Amino acid sequence: MRIDLVDPSAFTPPYDHALASALARAGEDVRLVTSRFAYGDVPPAAGYAVDERFYRLAVGAPGSRARRAAKLAEHVPEMVAYARAAPRRADVVHFQWLTVQPLDVHLLPRGVPTVLTAHDVLPREPRPGQLKAQRRLYERVDHVVVHSAHGAARLAAFGLDPAKVTVIPHGAFTHLEPGALPPELGETDPATPVVALPGLLRPYKGLDVLLDAWHDLPGELWIVGMPRMPLPTTLPPGVRLVPRFVSDGELAAVLARADLVTLPYREIDQSGVLYAALGLGRPLLLSAVGGFPEVAATGAAELVAPGDPAALHDALARLLADPARRAAMAAAAVGAARETYSWDAVAAAHRAVYARLLGRA
Repeated sequence: MRIDLVDPSAFTPPYDHALASALARAGEDVRLVTSRFAYGDVPPAAGYAVDERFYRLAVGAPGSRARRAAKLAEHVPEMVAYARAAPRRADVVHFQWLTVQPLDVHLLPRGVPTVLTAHDVLPREPRPGQLKAQRRLYERVDHVVVHSAHGAARLAAFGLDPAKVTVIPHGAFTHLEPGALPPELGETDPATPVVALPGLLRPYKGLDVLLDAWHDLPGELWIVGMPRMPLPTTLPPGVRLVPRFVSDGELAAVLARADLVTLPYREIDQSGVLYAALGLGRPLLLSAVGGFPEVAATGAAELVAPGDPAALHDALARLLADPARRAAMAAAAVGAARETYSWDAVAAAHRAVYARLLGRA
């Protein structure tokens, strides 16, 4: 099959490249159609083509209002050009992200099966009319992939025909190689316990809950990621902050050093950071929200009630005092990454979806 994976804004390069690599290993002809990632290097292409055709003229600092305006100005003509050309190149077009829903619903290719992965099942802070446009977008594509049974249930409640939805887990990022730790973290005694919250910092991720929970605990708390929200001006003792985008090597180093990775989210379907931690065999403490309980069922994670600093504090204290329990969770994470969340299994499930759409199943 000739498969186009399309991520116009390069929202999730690690996911895009891992899926493209796995499909290529399975013998498929894959092209990743995207834009240049503005924050650093991306994984090298392994057996597939890359076409960075989107937003080539956009200027301005990454994430700035000027750059967003420039990208929006390019969006319609570039999507139109791609939609016209895609049926001649691809048997299946699989969009990873479509972030301008009111426009994108009118700009999809015709004459070729289209798939959309619902990485975020619904917009978390929807603008006026965005939810209606999201529903129309789901109705317009031929099939929707979602990463958890919880996400599939949300789509059904949103009015989408369950027959149009396939649950395919997110793959574990086992390719990450630890580099140097971010220099902002300074020197840390190797015997000091470290808890890490990595990833983009957004209100729904529960940073405030974690900071309220961080008292009378041993070790250090590392908060590492680009802020997309105001940050507190003072931090509790033992908290270190790296408020920027970090490279894959730095992220892997943070995760590898962490004795425990915690994601105290208020809501989520699934998280790329979670699958980076799984790929590095790290024990996890997660909020009992979204698809997180499905990961906890593998034994790699424990769950805590969302939005409850006292419960989070107690769980942190108990796990930091129990290295044997953390070791058992780490071993389960390694097993889950190799089996349940392997990219070869993820690719096989995607190929089955594509084959059904093409009448080859």
